[in-house]
Amino acid sequence: MSERIVILGGGPVGLAIAEQLGKAGRQSVVVQRRQPGKLPAGASFEACDVLDGPALAKGVGNAQALICTVGLAYDAAVWEENWPKIMANMLSACSAGGTRLIFIDNLYMYGLQSEPLREDMLMAATGRKGRVRAAITRQWQASGVKVAALRAPDFYGPGVTNSILGAPTIGAMTKGRAAQLVVRPDEPHVLAYVPDVARAAILLLDAPDDAYGQIWHVPSAPARTPREILAMAAARLGVKPRLMEMQGWLQSLLGLFVPFMREWRETYFQHDRPFLVDSSKFERRFGLTPTPLEVGIPLTAESFRGS
Repeated sequence: MSERIVILGGGPVGLAIAEQLGKAGRQSVVVQRRQPGKLPAGASFEACDVLDGPALAKGVGNAQALICTVGLAYDAAVWEENWPKIMANMLSACSAGGTRLIFIDNLYMYGLQSEPLREDMLMAATGRKGRVRAAITRQWQASGVKVAALRAPDFYGPGVTNSILGAPTIGAMTKGRAAQLVVRPDEPHVLAYVPDVARAAILLLDAPDDAYGQIWHVPSAPARTPREILAMAAARLGVKPRLMEMQGWLQSLLGLFVPFMREWRETYFQHDRPFLVDSSKFERRFGLTPTPLEVGIPLTAESFRGS
């Protein structure tokens, strides 16, 4: 039987996974409601709404693996309504065909912690979006389906525009404008390079069953401050680094009128102090070394210059 790998979601992470699989001579199927603008070589597309359980079950079919890279609108009410349904649909589809699930997750469920985040920490989130992430974790843990959760901090990389290192910052610098930061510029912050997320997902795809039923943190380069990181981008672009910080009080004020800022403030604890993540568990098991920021940031800057 030929290999069938279904990638749910055609954003930067999903397409990076499809691209790396294609370069290795492996095929994948990208599944979402609308076809992405451009698919990597070796990838095909099938239309499906993840909220439609029977349609998703049909799309997963006899796949060996389902890799979920779905992102929802940054709205707690949308998350509360849709994430439990999505997880239930994925678990049902995987259970029917014996399909393994790799779930690309975030770190919200840990809530405010005083140490670098580890996989064995309690899910202590008090915010609405963090509580949703904790609830869907409990869903898959109780399901009996073979699930590996791959948790990552904020993404960055070529093609990643909705990021603290995306269009408002590095993208703005390519146009001669100041980088607009919604995070503290001098607090160390761990970031995940999208090609590394893809590599980690593929390592889990090919891992034996004992890697499932577990939580894994994506290997990420050591934390640096946004000021240091944007200085790397500016050096590659040949511009003077100019930063404009949107301070917390202003974010709170804007939250009265701008829905995104209101939602953003819920997880501000990840951005107003050092945000550190321990990924040694994955690195020890799979030997994946994260891409240095000194490599990933210039490549990201170049991608914005060419966009």
